[in-house]
Amino acid sequence: MIVGRKNAGKASPFLLILISVGCFFATYNFLTMVGHSRSGDGPRKLLGGGDQGGAVAFGSGSDPSKRFHVALTATDALYSQWQSRIMYYWYKQMRVRPGSDMGGFTRILHSGKPDGLMDEIPTLVVDPLPEGADRGYIVLNRPWAFVQWLQKANIKEDYILMAEPDHIFVKPLPNLAHGEEPAAFPFFYIKPTDNEKILRKFFPEEKGPVSNIDPIGNSPVIIQKLEKIAPTWMNVSLKMKEDVETDKAFGWVLEMYAYAVASALHGVHHSLQKDFMIQPPWDAKSDNTFIIHYTYGCDYSLKGELTYGKIGEWRFDKRSYLRSPPPRNLSLPPPGVPESVATLVKMVNEATANIVGWDDEI
Repeated sequence: MIVGRKNAGKASPFLLILISVGCFFATYNFLTMVGHSRSGDGPRKLLGGGDQGGAVAFGSGSDPSKRFHVALTATDALYSQWQSRIMYYWYKQMRVRPGSDMGGFTRILHSGKPDGLMDEIPTLVVDPLPEGADRGYIVLNRPWAFVQWLQKANIKEDYILMAEPDHIFVKPLPNLAHGEEPAAFPFFYIKPTDNEKILRKFFPEEKGPVSNIDPIGNSPVIIQKLEKIAPTWMNVSLKMKEDVETDKAFGWVLEMYAYAVASALHGVHHSLQKDFMIQPPWDAKSDNTFIIHYTYGCDYSLKGELTYGKIGEWRFDKRSYLRSPPPRNLSLPPPGVPESVATLVKMVNEATANIVGWDDEI
């Protein structure tokens, strides 16, 4: 089914059924059972549910056995949409360049209905958690979205890159995984050994020391066998959110801890790749990385001095564009600002200058 930019689907009756099931929070098994009961409907693919809408070009010399499918989880909020458009633009630019192992692309839209980008970005629509299930923590929908996608999609590649809307590819990304050992970016604020007491609720002692849990989130990760981890990841996420102590301790990174725990429960260890991604303004250079993650605001004085925590005379912060996308031709940072910040703004500007209908209402 091809859906135009202005069309919208009806709310899923499946979602309404799930809302009425009070025991949803207790176990993933019930969700899996219901998911299988929907299998007769088939996957709700749009534009092929991935890259199958047309011929896909690859970087010269790309080994088909190493190609990975780029999977982006997103919502239909405008804030998510404009980031997804920029991310997809740079995916297309980098996929065809030498050194790239990037394969197909799917935006996994966990809003339950099509949005205005169906004709622009290869998308598969999946159901969100029942209303109120995420308890205001929308990221909790991510593992459930991946579970549904893995059940429904026909993924040609052996590997998957789990990505986010606020990722920009700054150069062609090769497959950083080593066979069945996935590759992940280590986050300095994910500290399993510092949280042993809490993590033992979800990672029992018979599984080994807490140091077996990698200091990672689910993105960016290049992995070969996500199917066995994804249901556990979702189940652990829900249980962590239900636990008051865990929810308070982990806050907005709870779902990241849940992925790390789920992987360790399955005995999966990730190769930690520090050059996988940078996060301006804390990382000053982009020449030795593959992805810019612009999750932090960049605030500077006109002298090029960082004013983090205080709105700068010059700033770029994605949260400034919650209700409207950034305009074309953003002002570049003043002299003295790190190269990574300048590169980020230049790449945003290039994307918005070339995306057709950037200023149109979605």
